[in-house]
Amino acid sequence: MDTEIRTIAAYCKKNLDLSHATLSEEYFYNSLPCCVIDAVYSIGVTYTATRNVVKRYCDYFNLRKIRADMTALPAIEAQESITDFCNAYTNRGTSFFTDTVFMNRQRTSTVRGILKAEAVYDFCRVLQNHGVNYFQDVPKALSDATFESEIKMISGQKSGISLKYFFMLAGSDDMVKPDRMIIRFLERTLERRVGLEEAQLFIQKTSEVLAQTYPSLNPRLLDHCVWNFQRNITPTKS
Repeated sequence: MDTEIRTIAAYCKKNLDLSHATLSEEYFYNSLPCCVIDAVYSIGVTYTATRNVVKRYCDYFNLRKIRADMTALPAIEAQESITDFCNAYTNRGTSFFTDTVFMNRQRTSTVRGILKAEAVYDFCRVLQNHGVNYFQDVPKALSDATFESEIKMISGQKSGISLKYFFMLAGSDDMVKPDRMIIRFLERTLERRVGLEEAQLFIQKTSEVLAQTYPSLNPRLLDHCVWNFQRNITPTKS
């Protein structure tokens, strides 16, 4: 694996602008419900569609989408809680959120999948049940095997990709979203098939190597750089 990591690192140095690497605004949402919506809706579609869903949600309820200060977590009183989202969803129902708020009827899978709007609610209910309401609560779920298991039981969440991406959006620098873009980048670089868990490890280990030259680099930021590079080569589906 060491040889392959060096190969990936060399390819990244040659093709990615790591000296000026920055995260996009999605990594600075003002509240956790936006992270959940993004994480669930981003799977298998163009990311523009996902951005539109998050924007519609914030516009409908007149919520701040991006935090005012990107250098720190927003104060708890400035955030919409997961409980607030769950209460609004319970009061109005799936159809209302699907057709009036999100205006998107995508499903978690074309075969026996549920509406992504419903998956967002199920995801938020698990967060609520584990006492995760605000960004400040997220650390308690990071290493909770029961929490992870319950999320993966939601239709379309078995792979854990949305969960990893949720943690990234919520502030974890150590996570990687091993979606189609990341897999394609690694397979293109190594000229072989790459699995999900393998992809996670490759990006993590490669970021450690590259951090010797680019100190601000971490797995989350490298993932973002790789994704942006790959999106210019292939259609932007996650």
